[in-house]
Amino acid sequence: MNKEIVDGLVSIIMPSWNTAQFISESIQSVLNQTYKHWELIIVDDCSTDHTDDIVKRFDDDRIRYLKNEKNSGAAITRNRAIYESKGEWIAFLDSDDLWLPEKLEKQITFMKKHNYKFSYHEYVKIDEESKPLNIYVSGPEVITKHKMYNYGYPGCLTFMYSAKEYGVIQIKDIKKNNDYAILLKLCKKQNCYLLKENLAEYRIRKVSISHDKLKKKLKSHYDLFHYCDDKSALVALWYAIWNLFYGVLKKIRYEKKI
Repeated sequence: MNKEIVDGLVSIIMPSWNTAQFISESIQSVLNQTYKHWELIIVDDCSTDHTDDIVKRFDDDRIRYLKNEKNSGAAITRNRAIYESKGEWIAFLDSDDLWLPEKLEKQITFMKKHNYKFSYHEYVKIDEESKPLNIYVSGPEVITKHKMYNYGYPGCLTFMYSAKEYGVIQIKDIKKNNDYAILLKLCKKQNCYLLKENLAEYRIRKVSISHDKLKKKLKSHYDLFHYCDDKSALVALWYAIWNLFYGVLKKIRYEKKI
């Protein structure tokens, strides 16, 4: 699809669903960016809390607030935001995560300097009250297609790509791992390069503990590789198991206490 692309503009993709408790802080972290040429596309997936009221408090023409007609899930919601984007660069920020003020400026400078089309950076983890959990997360300096299939190393709040290089990315409707589905599409064309600096804060939220958590995680990865990436059932199962193994290795190798 041919569409208008505005040079230098960063389109920030922010799906939202019942994050009224956090979204104000997330939006403010975008407003605080030292790089000012951006558009924030918030697509709300039929929230039942007061997300509307929170977002309407922000009076800035760069913020575009769209609402789904029915609850559609994160994949469809992200697809809509990407479809609506006009930026040369596409970046992602979930409505409960935070960016540090120089995130956009430093990442764009990094990509332009090296002529990279796809990059990510390091981040730290925080809790629901935005307090540090003292966990620093990094990853491989270069993620090839092979490595990306091993594990989706870039956090959704960290990666950015060139819309001129990739065009309009759209993914199939899977309930989980939809950010990973985007990464798999991107890595088939370009390697992903690490900017070795913390530029974001990833929020860990309290969830109930499920006795079959491992089984559900295995199924969600199988669905990703089979239904979304069109791998055969056997290959998808292999990748799903392999992914869980590399998830453990990632925590050992790339997460550290600070």
